[in-house]
Amino acid sequence: MVGLLWSASISGAQGQNHRPSELVISNKVISPDGFSRSTVLAGGTFPGPSIKGSKGDRFRINVVDSLTDDSMLRTTSIHWHGVLQRGSSWADGASFVTQCPITPDTSFLYEFSVPDQAGTYWYHSHDSSQYCDGLRGPFIVYDQNDLHRQLYDVDDESTIVTLSDWYHATALSQKDKAPPRADSTLINGKGRYVGGPEAPLAIINVEQHKRYRLRIISMSCSPNFVFSIDGHDLLVIEADGESTTPVVVDSLRIFAGQRYSVVLTANQPVQNYWIRSEPNAIGGPTGFLGGINSAILRYVGAPATDPSTLQNLMSRPLLETALHPLHDPAAPGLPVAGGADFALSLFYEFDFTIQRYKLNGAPWVPPSVPVLLQILSGAQTAQDLLPTGSVYELPRNKVIELSLPGRGEGQHPFHLHGHTFSVVRSAGSSEYNFANPVRRDTVNAGGGTDNVTIRFVTDNAGPWFLHCHIEWHLELGLAVVFAENIAGIHGEERPPSSWDSLCPAYDAFSQAGKDT
Repeated sequence: MVGLLWSASISGAQGQNHRPSELVISNKVISPDGFSRSTVLAGGTFPGPSIKGSKGDRFRINVVDSLTDDSMLRTTSIHWHGVLQRGSSWADGASFVTQCPITPDTSFLYEFSVPDQAGTYWYHSHDSSQYCDGLRGPFIVYDQNDLHRQLYDVDDESTIVTLSDWYHATALSQKDKAPPRADSTLINGKGRYVGGPEAPLAIINVEQHKRYRLRIISMSCSPNFVFSIDGHDLLVIEADGESTTPVVVDSLRIFAGQRYSVVLTANQPVQNYWIRSEPNAIGGPTGFLGGINSAILRYVGAPATDPSTLQNLMSRPLLETALHPLHDPAAPGLPVAGGADFALSLFYEFDFTIQRYKLNGAPWVPPSVPVLLQILSGAQTAQDLLPTGSVYELPRNKVIELSLPGRGEGQHPFHLHGHTFSVVRSAGSSEYNFANPVRRDTVNAGGGTDNVTIRFVTDNAGPWFLHCHIEWHLELGLAVVFAENIAGIHGEERPPSSWDSLCPAYDAFSQAGKDT
């Protein structure tokens, strides 16, 4: 059985067909860094309640839109980031790709299974830049047969670590401006801003000599973070829901949408240690003065005071090229560049004339009819689908090689819905690895002369969004849709009648001038 628990989590037993759980989306004034503002929250908390289950479970989550604050978006949708949605692309939650948004005073039941996935995921609004106003939370799928289970003693609600940027202004008020800079970094929903009060910081409690699986989730709208814990090494064992061979590091850089599981061994003297999550300079305030970008690791028996520890030298940062899948490590296709059935390069650029990003010359502009609805209504090819130039048809059961040349720009974390992929060439490297490249669902495209290259197999019919996970860049058009196996989409699990009702309700709400 699954329900909304007092621990602010939704959970279930292995292989369970969950009864519907309710996730209410509402407005609330909160001050996670000491500054009060109205927000959009799931379950009334930031981050939202942890949704938990086990490999093989079927989730049924009824999302209720109770939004009333017109200074922010009042419609919503929820994307289950990293969940493949095999046979249920209608439940992927990407507004104007797989559904119309949910309107105020209505609800929508998302129903999907995780038959062969386990790991660290998250959920967030996928309606414009709404999640920057607060709608984001953890989604954890446990595996009772985890091959890394002998490496840690504790893996529960207390070891989930969320990293978020936080803004004192609403997303809508910043929509037509240059990409905004965050006011603060929140760790597990708490933080401080420059010049602000000494707001409470998040505390992770540990017992000496025990080993903890920390599930680190970047719920960022923009910055990437360098994460470390003073005096402690971290053993990386998972990237984006994919178990990896263990790698010891003393720091890791995590981009928007990415996740890592690391094992922390509490093998230091009993005291308090700084947990650090420093954003890149363009994304938010840097440094740690006054406790910004920080949380506290507190050993049982340590005093309730701020730490006085020094930052790690960070001589062993995580390199993406050092990560290798724990099982089935080889990339699909032939072990040479271009050794795939279908190769595609996506060149991204910013067009200063129209103030939009473009991929291969076209900016993503949300269509009035979601791509999935267009397909189910009879569209047969990419040429039939809107928006023009932003939809690519991919054939069934083929190896796809996708390249993202850096073009001298800053680092864009690209997320692909509906798939994990093998990163055969990583940012910062000119080498190709076809034998055992990391598999993940969100990758940094790098910059300069980088040519980040990924591979995946088209074994999951659906219209799948590929987009930069810097939300401000997605709003400016940095996205495309892969219409995978169009004929096969008709053979999927048919969307429920409630899905059919979303677009008429949204159209009526929009035409009434109630949305902003």
